[in-house]
Amino acid sequence: MKKVLILVEGQTEERFVKTVLYKYFASNEIQLVPTILSTKEVKDGPNFKGGVVSYGKVKKHIANLLKDTSCSMITTMFDYYGLPGDFPGYHDKPNNVTCYKKVDIMEAAFAKDINNIKFLPYLQLHEFEALLFSSPNKINDTFPSPRDNLAVLEGIKNSFTSPEEINEVPETCPSRRLLKIYPRYVKPVYGPMISSGIGIDTIRKECPHFNQWIEKMLNC
Repeated sequence: MKKVLILVEGQTEERFVKTVLYKYFASNEIQLVPTILSTKEVKDGPNFKGGVVSYGKVKKHIANLLKDTSCSMITTMFDYYGLPGDFPGYHDKPNNVTCYKKVDIMEAAFAKDINNIKFLPYLQLHEFEALLFSSPNKINDTFPSPRDNLAVLEGIKNSFTSPEEINEVPETCPSRRLLKIYPRYVKPVYGPMISSGIGIDTIRKECPHFNQWIEKMLNC
């Protein structure tokens, strides 16, 4: 069985890999092993984990993962929305291109900087919650809520060609939209739960950039 190491941003992504992606890839003889990015190392006690605060910490962690000669691939799962300004390609993105082109530019710069054939960069457009908009019904079924909330969710989804395009403006990013409709939404709890109900095949169909990532890992 091949092994793929995934450096993730936080608990939500870790649980998503362990509870949703793991089974999907295990059936293809690929073992996924997630690791949460450490943001601060402590000499005595547990390290601080979660969130991308600087590219330097990301690069250091990837370098450590690359020491594992038993893995076939090392990849990442970071939210494109909110990446720090020192990230490769951050200041090279033209304003008049699609979000897909912008993330392609950053991923290419990321790959060039790491410079290892085993490394596959992946930045989630625009953040994890975008994947959940692949199925407004599954989101709404998770919370006991009025029927008109489903219409709101469907209106958001239908305003974009893909859930991945739901914009990166702070007030209207995917997670803020969900919290406005469902104040009880807690990312690490409900994110993996909803995505599990949706299923990887549906998410792949609705989210082309995510689908490309899955396809590349399957062919590692």
